[in-house]
Amino acid sequence: MEYMQAPATSSQGNILCCTCGVPIPPNPANMCVACLRTQVDISEGIPKQVTVHFCKQCERYLQPPATWVQCALESRELLALCLKKLKSSMTKVRLIDAGFLWTEPHSKRIKMKLTIQKEVMNGAILQQVFVVEFVIQFQMCDDCHRVEAKDFWKAVVQVRQKTVHKKTFYYLEQLILKHKLHQNTLNIKEIHEGIDFYYGSKQHAQKMVDFLQCTVPCRSKTSQRLISHDIHSNTYNYKSTFSIEIVPVCKDNVVCLPPRLAQSLGNMGQICVCIRVTSTIHLIDPRTLQIAEVDGNTYWRNPFNSLCSPRQLEEFIVMDIDIIRDQKLGAGAGVRSNKHTLAEVWVQKTSEMDTSQQYHCRTFLGHLLNIGDLVMGLENTLKPGQFAFSLNLRNVVFHVFVIFFSTFRQYQDFLEDLEEDEALRKNVNIYKDASKIPVESDTDDDGAPRISLMEMLEELSLTDATGEEGADMMTD
Repeated sequence: MEYMQAPATSSQGNILCCTCGVPIPPNPANMCVACLRTQVDISEGIPKQVTVHFCKQCERYLQPPATWVQCALESRELLALCLKKLKSSMTKVRLIDAGFLWTEPHSKRIKMKLTIQKEVMNGAILQQVFVVEFVIQFQMCDDCHRVEAKDFWKAVVQVRQKTVHKKTFYYLEQLILKHKLHQNTLNIKEIHEGIDFYYGSKQHAQKMVDFLQCTVPCRSKTSQRLISHDIHSNTYNYKSTFSIEIVPVCKDNVVCLPPRLAQSLGNMGQICVCIRVTSTIHLIDPRTLQIAEVDGNTYWRNPFNSLCSPRQLEEFIVMDIDIIRDQKLGAGAGVRSNKHTLAEVWVQKTSEMDTSQQYHCRTFLGHLLNIGDLVMGLENTLKPGQFAFSLNLRNVVFHVFVIFFSTFRQYQDFLEDLEEDEALRKNVNIYKDASKIPVESDTDDDGAPRISLMEMLEELSLTDATGEEGADMMTD
């Protein structure tokens, strides 16, 4: 301990301490430091040993009342956390300096040297240096406790779609990562035909349900189960279950609309192709280019399913193509698409190349197809003597038409959809990979879809963009 005074001048002399008589420089208290120490302790009331709580699982410190923060040893963040422990007891003194003293990393002790000042007798300002020891106690945080308990959840969102592939869930995964909705989940489980999201509160689960209802056409049901009941305080503990069923229609599916629904959509043809699924189902009539949208409520009132699965598609080769121009829709019809071109096409199955059998059909992909292209299509004889043939996507220049029902093949199909659909890419974060060097190709691929560099982000790498918590959400 020492007292602070103005710099002494040559004209000043020493005085005697009023208690012990030792010659000292003049000060407002007229006492030496030793005598002041017996009279005043400015560190009184400041604890010399404090407890801090540390979670070993996630290596975070508790910042009262309920915040857990990541702090390295002897870091600025840890210094601020320790000083907050002493803030309430240091209101009457002024903090001058604070710093850590070295201790063994595994000693469960953190020592901090503090320098404080305080005005005492007759305006004398004393300065004192002392050490505060922080004892580390282990305590599991709430997040780690939920993980260890494995059943410490209050609500679950069960997302289901009755399809043979996972393209919709790959798309939802990217949306969830983009909007960071996975941060509040306790666990994510992949099961047959869907995913289960577990939450610690009903509010977080309801937020996920609201997000899904705004993203994809679906319907929801809510149920709850009573876990415990306190008759004295009249409190109830429930576990809530939200069941979300996504419409079983995906991009590029060929569907057959119910007659009543087709009529309500502007006398649209019953055989349609789904060109996109957002919050609504976007349909196009391949024979007239008429387009329509079906929301979730309309679908569940008039449900319809896909006519085929990708396994049932056959490979055809385009033998001849003729663009149809200036075709008008009938009275009462809806809107035509201006992004597609109507064409009459003669195709032949690649499995029947040794025969002369050809098929005539109409397609909405006249702007993509050329003679000699390979396409995947569905042959459907709904009426005698008539083929309702829908060309399902692809130009041979930029697609491989071998369909394997595996997770890797399904994910590749999803990536191809992103390349082709600019509207779909707007909802997904796409990042640049600095390790990939563009390779110039000798083939003419001007018709192939491309993702421009303007659409890509530079802030994160590809590994950071997926996020460790949600990267394995759809793995087998």
